[in-house]
Amino acid sequence: MSESKEMGFRPPMGLGPHHSFLGLAQSRESYEASRAVVIPAPYDGTTTYRAGTREGPRAILAASRELEPFDEETGADVWEAGIATIEELPVIVSSPRDMVTRVREAVGLVIDEGKLPVLLGGEHLLSLGAIEALAERIPALTVLHLDAHADLKAEYQESPFSNACVMHHVSRMASLVQVGIRSLTREERDTIRERSIPCFWGHELWRDPALWDGIVERLGPEVYVSIDLDVLDPSIMPAVGTPEPGGLGWYEVLRLLRRVARARHVVGFDVMELLPIPHMPAPDFLAARLVYKLLGYILMDKGLPIW
Repeated sequence: MSESKEMGFRPPMGLGPHHSFLGLAQSRESYEASRAVVIPAPYDGTTTYRAGTREGPRAILAASRELEPFDEETGADVWEAGIATIEELPVIVSSPRDMVTRVREAVGLVIDEGKLPVLLGGEHLLSLGAIEALAERIPALTVLHLDAHADLKAEYQESPFSNACVMHHVSRMASLVQVGIRSLTREERDTIRERSIPCFWGHELWRDPALWDGIVERLGPEVYVSIDLDVLDPSIMPAVGTPEPGGLGWYEVLRLLRRVARARHVVGFDVMELLPIPHMPAPDFLAARLVYKLLGYILMDKGLPIW
Protein backbone atom coordinates (compact mmCIF):
# COMPACT_ATOMS: atom_id res chain seq x y z
CA MET A 1 0.00 0.00 0.00
CA SER A 2 1.33 3.46 -0.90
CA GLU A 3 2.15 6.07 1.71
CA SER A 4 -0.67 8.33 0.51
CA LYS A 5 -3.30 5.60 0.90
CA GLU A 6 -1.99 4.63 4.32
CA MET A 7 -2.57 8.11 5.70
CA GLY A 8 -5.85 8.69 3.92
CA PHE A 9 -4.86 11.09 1.14
CA ARG A 10 -6.02 10.36 -2.39
CA PRO A 11 -6.10 12.49 -5.52
CA PRO A 12 -9.75 13.24 -6.31
CA MET A 13 -10.33 10.56 -8.93
CA GLY A 14 -14.06 10.18 -9.26
CA LEU A 15 -14.83 12.92 -6.72
CA GLY A 16 -18.06 14.36 -8.09
CA PRO A 17 -19.00 18.02 -8.47
CA HIS A 18 -21.38 17.70 -5.51
CA HIS A 19 -18.38 17.30 -3.21
CA SER A 20 -15.78 19.70 -4.62
CA PHE A 21 -14.99 23.38 -4.20
CA LEU A 22 -17.07 25.40 -6.71
CA GLY A 23 -18.61 22.14 -7.94
CA LEU A 24 -15.69 21.64 -10.32
CA ALA A 25 -15.45 18.20 -11.88
CA GLN A 26 -12.43 16.32 -10.58
CA SER A 27 -10.13 13.82 -12.26
CA ARG A 28 -6.51 12.80 -12.15
CA GLU A 29 -5.85 15.10 -15.09
CA SER A 30 -7.52 18.12 -13.48
CA TYR A 31 -5.68 17.43 -10.23
CA GLU A 32 -2.33 17.29 -11.97
CA ALA A 33 -3.07 20.54 -13.81
CA SER A 34 -4.24 22.35 -10.68
CA ARG A 35 -2.29 25.08 -8.90
CA ALA A 36 -4.23 24.88 -5.63
CA VAL A 37 -5.60 21.90 -3.71
CA VAL A 38 -8.44 22.19 -1.20
CA ILE A 39 -8.05 19.80 1.75
CA PRO A 40 -11.20 19.32 3.88
CA ALA A 41 -10.44 18.23 7.45
CA PRO A 42 -13.70 17.60 9.40
CA TYR A 43 -12.33 17.29 12.94
CA ASP A 44 -13.22 19.02 16.21
CA GLY A 45 -11.88 16.74 18.91
CA THR A 46 -10.61 19.50 21.25
CA THR A 47 -13.06 22.34 20.69
CA THR A 48 -14.51 24.15 23.70
CA TYR A 49 -17.79 25.91 24.46
CA ARG A 50 -19.66 24.80 21.31
CA ALA A 51 -18.70 21.80 19.22
CA GLY A 52 -19.65 21.27 15.59
CA THR A 53 -16.80 22.69 13.52
CA ARG A 54 -16.40 19.21 12.05
CA GLU A 55 -19.30 20.26 9.80
CA GLY A 56 -17.44 23.36 8.61
CA PRO A 57 -15.62 21.94 5.58
CA ARG A 58 -18.76 20.45 4.08
CA ALA A 59 -20.67 23.68 4.63
CA ILE A 60 -17.94 25.72 2.94
CA LEU A 61 -17.82 23.36 -0.03
CA ALA A 62 -21.61 23.38 -0.35
CA ALA A 63 -21.75 27.18 -0.25
CA SER A 64 -18.88 27.47 -2.73
CA ARG A 65 -20.99 25.75 -5.34
CA GLU A 66 -23.28 28.81 -5.33
CA LEU A 67 -20.46 31.34 -5.89
CA GLU A 68 -20.22 33.24 -9.12
CA PRO A 69 -16.95 32.14 -10.75
CA PHE A 70 -15.96 35.67 -11.84
CA ASP A 71 -14.16 37.83 -9.28
CA GLU A 72 -14.98 41.48 -9.85
CA GLU A 73 -11.95 42.74 -7.94
CA THR A 74 -9.20 40.91 -9.82
CA GLY A 75 -11.23 40.74 -13.03
CA ALA A 76 -10.58 37.02 -13.29
CA ASP A 77 -12.36 33.69 -13.36
CA VAL A 78 -10.18 32.38 -10.56
CA TRP A 79 -11.15 28.74 -11.07
CA GLU A 80 -9.34 28.78 -14.41
CA ALA A 81 -6.04 28.73 -12.50
CA GLY A 82 -6.86 25.16 -11.49
CA ILE A 83 -8.46 24.31 -8.14
CA ALA A 84 -8.65 20.67 -7.11
CA THR A 85 -10.43 19.23 -4.09
CA ILE A 86 -9.37 16.02 -2.41
CA GLU A 87 -11.62 13.77 -0.39
CA GLU A 88 -12.12 14.58 3.29
CA LEU A 89 -9.21 13.47 5.46
CA PRO A 90 -10.34 10.44 7.48
CA VAL A 91 -10.73 11.40 11.13
CA ILE A 92 -8.62 9.82 13.86
CA VAL A 93 -10.50 9.96 17.17
CA SER A 94 -7.88 8.33 19.37
CA SER A 95 -5.40 11.23 19.45
CA PRO A 96 -5.36 14.91 18.44
CA ARG A 97 -1.62 14.57 17.78
CA ASP A 98 -2.27 11.76 15.30
CA MET A 99 -4.85 13.89 13.48
CA VAL A 100 -2.33 16.73 13.23
CA THR A 101 0.13 14.26 11.74
CA ARG A 102 -2.46 13.18 9.17
CA VAL A 103 -2.89 16.80 8.09
CA ARG A 104 0.88 17.30 7.96
CA GLU A 105 1.33 14.32 5.65
CA ALA A 106 -1.50 15.37 3.32
CA VAL A 107 -0.23 18.95 3.11
CA GLY A 108 3.33 17.71 2.60
CA LEU A 109 2.27 15.67 -0.42
CA VAL A 110 0.45 18.66 -1.92
CA ILE A 111 3.48 20.90 -1.39
CA ASP A 112 5.87 18.37 -2.88
CA GLU A 113 3.71 18.28 -6.01
CA GLY A 114 4.22 22.02 -6.40
CA LYS A 115 0.68 23.03 -5.42
CA LEU A 116 -0.78 25.54 -2.98
CA PRO A 117 -2.41 23.81 0.02
CA VAL A 118 -5.76 25.21 1.17
CA LEU A 119 -6.91 23.62 4.43
CA LEU A 120 -10.58 23.80 5.44
CA GLY A 121 -11.42 23.10 9.08
CA GLY A 122 -12.50 21.87 11.40
CA GLU A 123 -10.82 23.06 14.53
CA HIS A 124 -7.81 25.35 14.53
CA LEU A 125 -5.46 22.73 16.02
CA LEU A 126 -5.24 21.15 12.56
CA SER A 127 -3.46 24.22 11.23
CA LEU A 128 -0.46 22.95 13.17
CA GLY A 129 -0.14 20.00 10.78
CA ALA A 130 -0.09 22.24 7.72
CA ILE A 131 2.43 24.58 9.32
CA GLU A 132 4.66 21.69 10.37
CA ALA A 133 4.75 20.46 6.78
CA LEU A 134 5.73 23.90 5.49
CA ALA A 135 8.23 24.64 8.26
CA GLU A 136 10.05 21.40 7.41
CA ARG A 137 10.56 22.74 3.89
CA ILE A 138 10.83 26.50 4.51
CA PRO A 139 13.23 27.35 7.36
CA ALA A 140 12.28 31.05 7.43
CA LEU A 141 8.49 30.58 7.33
CA THR A 142 6.25 33.30 8.75
CA VAL A 143 2.73 32.51 9.95
CA LEU A 144 0.18 35.30 9.73
CA HIS A 145 -2.43 34.39 12.35
CA LEU A 146 -5.84 36.07 12.13
CA ASP A 147 -7.91 35.21 15.19
CA ALA A 148 -9.88 36.55 18.13
CA HIS A 149 -7.84 34.34 20.45
CA ALA A 150 -4.09 34.19 21.02
CA ASP A 151 -4.04 30.35 21.22
CA LEU A 152 -0.69 30.51 23.02
CA LYS A 153 -1.43 28.26 25.97
CA ALA A 154 1.21 25.62 26.63
CA GLU A 155 -1.52 23.27 27.83
CA TYR A 156 -5.29 23.36 28.04
CA GLN A 157 -7.59 20.88 29.77
CA GLU A 158 -4.50 18.82 30.62
CA SER A 159 -3.46 18.47 26.98
CA PRO A 160 -0.72 20.24 25.01
CA PHE A 161 -2.61 19.44 21.81
CA SER A 162 -5.67 21.62 21.95
CA ASN A 163 -7.04 24.31 19.68
CA ALA A 164 -6.14 26.72 22.49
CA CYS A 165 -2.46 25.70 22.17
CA VAL A 166 -1.90 25.71 18.43
CA MET A 167 0.09 28.94 18.21
CA HIS A 168 2.22 27.94 21.19
CA HIS A 169 3.59 25.15 18.99
CA VAL A 170 3.72 27.30 15.86
CA SER A 171 5.74 30.02 17.59
CA ARG A 172 8.51 27.49 18.22
CA MET A 173 8.93 26.53 14.56
CA ALA A 174 8.12 29.70 12.61
CA SER A 175 7.94 33.46 12.96
CA LEU A 176 4.48 34.45 14.17
CA VAL A 177 2.49 37.63 13.52
CA GLN A 178 -0.94 37.90 15.15
CA VAL A 179 -3.81 40.12 14.00
CA GLY A 180 -7.19 40.85 15.56
CA ILE A 181 -6.50 39.30 18.96
CA ARG A 182 -8.98 40.35 21.67
CA SER A 183 -9.25 37.37 24.02
CA LEU A 184 -6.40 35.79 25.99
CA THR A 185 -5.05 35.03 29.45
CA ARG A 186 -2.55 37.13 31.34
CA GLU A 187 -0.01 34.35 30.78
CA GLU A 188 -0.53 34.50 27.06
CA ARG A 189 -0.11 38.28 27.16
CA ASP A 190 3.16 37.77 29.01
CA THR A 191 4.29 35.24 26.38
CA ILE A 192 3.64 37.78 23.62
CA ARG A 193 5.76 40.34 25.45
CA GLU A 194 8.58 37.98 26.45
CA ARG A 195 8.95 36.53 22.94
CA SER A 196 8.36 39.89 21.22
CA ILE A 197 5.63 38.37 19.06
CA PRO A 198 4.21 41.08 16.80
CA CYS A 199 0.57 41.34 17.87
CA PHE A 200 -1.87 43.77 16.29
CA TRP A 201 -4.63 43.90 18.87
CA GLY A 202 -8.21 44.25 17.73
CA HIS A 203 -8.88 47.35 19.82
CA GLU A 204 -5.72 49.07 18.62
CA LEU A 205 -6.51 48.45 14.94
CA TRP A 206 -9.95 49.98 15.53
CA ARG A 207 -8.53 53.00 17.36
CA ASP A 208 -5.57 53.62 15.05
CA PRO A 209 -6.22 52.46 11.45
CA ALA A 210 -2.65 53.47 10.52
CA LEU A 211 -1.45 50.31 12.30
CA TRP A 212 -2.76 48.20 9.41
CA ASP A 213 0.06 49.51 7.24
CA GLY A 214 2.68 47.95 9.50
CA ILE A 215 1.46 44.36 9.38
CA VAL A 216 3.02 43.37 6.07
CA GLU A 217 6.34 44.87 7.16
CA ARG A 218 6.55 42.32 9.98
CA LEU A 219 6.24 39.36 7.62
CA GLY A 220 9.09 37.40 6.10
CA PRO A 221 9.29 36.61 2.38
CA GLU A 222 7.30 33.36 2.60
CA VAL A 223 4.02 33.41 4.50
CA TYR A 224 1.38 30.93 5.58
CA VAL A 225 -1.96 32.56 6.40
CA SER A 226 -4.04 30.94 9.14
CA ILE A 227 -7.56 32.34 9.53
CA ASP A 228 -9.80 31.47 12.44
CA LEU A 229 -13.16 32.84 11.35
CA ASP A 230 -13.82 34.30 14.78
CA VAL A 231 -11.35 37.05 13.85
CA LEU A 232 -14.38 38.55 12.10
CA ASP A 233 -17.02 40.40 14.07
CA PRO A 234 -19.95 38.20 15.17
CA SER A 235 -22.31 40.57 13.38
CA ILE A 236 -21.09 39.07 10.09
CA MET A 237 -19.65 35.77 11.38
CA PRO A 238 -21.76 34.37 14.24
CA ALA A 239 -21.12 30.76 13.15
CA VAL A 240 -18.06 30.05 15.31
CA GLY A 241 -17.61 28.16 18.54
CA THR A 242 -16.49 31.12 20.64
CA PRO A 243 -17.63 34.43 19.13
CA GLU A 244 -15.96 37.54 20.53
CA PRO A 245 -17.31 41.10 20.11
CA GLY A 246 -15.21 43.74 18.44
CA GLY A 247 -13.99 41.72 15.49
CA LEU A 248 -12.66 42.78 12.13
CA GLY A 249 -14.79 43.69 9.13
CA TRP A 250 -15.01 41.99 5.74
CA TYR A 251 -13.21 44.67 3.76
CA GLU A 252 -10.57 45.16 6.45
CA VAL A 253 -9.60 41.49 6.18
CA LEU A 254 -9.70 41.49 2.38
CA ARG A 255 -7.53 44.58 2.17
CA LEU A 256 -4.93 42.99 4.43
CA LEU A 257 -4.94 39.68 2.55
CA ARG A 258 -4.55 41.37 -0.80
CA ARG A 259 -1.62 43.41 0.45
CA VAL A 260 0.02 40.28 1.86
CA ALA A 261 -0.48 38.34 -1.38
CA ARG A 262 0.94 41.24 -3.38
CA ALA A 263 4.01 41.85 -1.20
CA ARG A 264 4.90 38.31 -0.08
CA HIS A 265 4.91 34.74 -1.37
CA VAL A 266 1.91 33.04 0.21
CA VAL A 267 2.79 29.33 0.41
CA GLY A 268 -0.54 28.12 1.79
CA PHE A 269 -3.50 29.10 3.88
CA ASP A 270 -6.35 27.78 5.96
CA VAL A 271 -9.86 28.88 6.88
CA MET A 272 -10.91 27.26 10.15
CA GLU A 273 -13.56 27.03 12.85
CA LEU A 274 -16.77 27.48 10.88
CA LEU A 275 -19.60 26.09 13.00
CA PRO A 276 -22.61 26.06 10.68
CA ILE A 277 -25.92 27.36 12.05
CA PRO A 278 -29.00 25.61 10.65
CA HIS A 279 -31.07 27.77 8.30
CA MET A 280 -28.43 30.54 8.34
CA PRO A 281 -26.38 30.17 5.16
CA ALA A 282 -24.72 33.61 5.21
CA PRO A 283 -21.69 32.61 7.34
CA ASP A 284 -21.08 29.53 5.19
CA PHE A 285 -21.20 31.67 2.07
CA LEU A 286 -18.86 34.24 3.64
CA ALA A 287 -16.30 31.53 4.42
CA ALA A 288 -16.49 30.12 0.89
CA ARG A 289 -16.18 33.59 -0.61
CA LEU A 290 -13.18 34.31 1.62
CA VAL A 291 -11.42 31.20 0.32
CA TYR A 292 -12.14 32.19 -3.26
CA LYS A 293 -11.04 35.81 -2.74
CA LEU A 294 -7.72 34.76 -1.24
CA LEU A 295 -7.16 32.26 -4.05
CA GLY A 296 -7.76 35.10 -6.48
CA TYR A 297 -5.23 37.34 -4.75
CA ILE A 298 -2.61 34.60 -4.78
CA LEU A 299 -3.18 33.05 -8.19
CA MET A 300 -4.73 35.73 -10.39
CA ASP A 301 -3.90 39.25 -9.17
CA LYS A 302 -2.43 41.11 -12.14
CA GLY A 303 -1.06 44.13 -10.33
CA LEU A 304 -4.24 46.14 -9.93
CA PRO A 305 -4.07 49.07 -7.47
CA ILE A 306 -4.34 48.20 -3.78
CA TRP A 307 -7.30 49.86 -2.13
